[in-house]
Amino acid sequence: MNKANEYPSINTDLTGQAKRPFMDRRGTKLRVFIMMCNRFRGWVYCIIYTFYFLIFGLPFVAEGKNVEVVDRIVAVVNDDIITLFELNRSFKPYAERIRALGYSTDREHKMLFKVREDILNQLIDQKLKDQEIKRLRINIDEQEIDQTIERIKEANFYTDEDLRGVLAKDGLTMKDYRERIKEQMLRTKLVNFKIRSKIVITKEDITSYYKNHPDKYGGKKKYHLYNIIIKVPLFAGEKEKLKIKARMDEIYTELNTGKSFETMIKSYSESSLGAEGGDLGLFRLDELSPQLRNTIKDMKAGEFTPVFDTDQGFQIFFVKEIVKTSGKPLEEVSPEIEKILFNEIVEKKFQSWIKDLRHQSVIKIIK
Repeated sequence: MNKANEYPSINTDLTGQAKRPFMDRRGTKLRVFIMMCNRFRGWVYCIIYTFYFLIFGLPFVAEGKNVEVVDRIVAVVNDDIITLFELNRSFKPYAERIRALGYSTDREHKMLFKVREDILNQLIDQKLKDQEIKRLRINIDEQEIDQTIERIKEANFYTDEDLRGVLAKDGLTMKDYRERIKEQMLRTKLVNFKIRSKIVITKEDITSYYKNHPDKYGGKKKYHLYNIIIKVPLFAGEKEKLKIKARMDEIYTELNTGKSFETMIKSYSESSLGAEGGDLGLFRLDELSPQLRNTIKDMKAGEFTPVFDTDQGFQIFFVKEIVKTSGKPLEEVSPEIEKILFNEIVEKKFQSWIKDLRHQSVIKIIK
């Protein structure tokens, strides 16, 4: 792919359009500072931009033609900022996977744009959660981090050396990893405090879910099938196929006159199972082909299907019996259902809580 067409790059915004430089080499430092303060009025933004200008901005103010944008602010979340560097760092692994899929340029650009936009929103949500963690003074001590890392090592059969090796492949040190674990644990504690601790699943909720999902917990029907098959040679012409089909139609007519299916199997079926009565075994509907499934589902024991043209040849299927398997009792699946309901409610309440946080916050996306 042409490098000039890569999307999004460090010099493009979320729309893929070329962005204005963070520092205009033709302007003065003062002019850039005033522009930022005018664009984001209010003392908080002035403080943020003054700090960011002093720390990050000065190195990029230079005379000459080859000024490159290395970093800039892409979003302001209350008193915090999200930088282009942070966004690109989170976006990079997803971008590499998408580009490796070999989609058309147009589709790839659309996918990259959507994923990049989603990641920016995730970073905003993370900032909001981190601000709540500080506000509520939620803490994690070093011992909790140690215990979590030990559990991870045990689950993956890692030694200290193994874990360090895995982290090194991802460009992480143990210190980086501990910091990430801490962030995740703090956010989990926040969700537990704000949402999970307030959720109650009743017996009525569990019973209702159980009754409304008979396909999952109720007994399933199994169809005991037999067949008559006449095979079609691999290189058979149309005339030969029609001749075989006509022969199968005759068998179907005889069955309709009351002839025994088992007798007809032994007389006509070319299956290796013919001698055993063409017994195919027990099948659930979801184990059958769509065409056969749609026919079988409305049949009763003792009925047979019309002639089917299949890859193996022309076939007629017979439903010997329908067996109902026993379902799972409510007592057995109650813990599973409780977990499902709990996770569903947590997700709904979490999304609602994040939405409220966003409404209460000052969020500015800078394109």
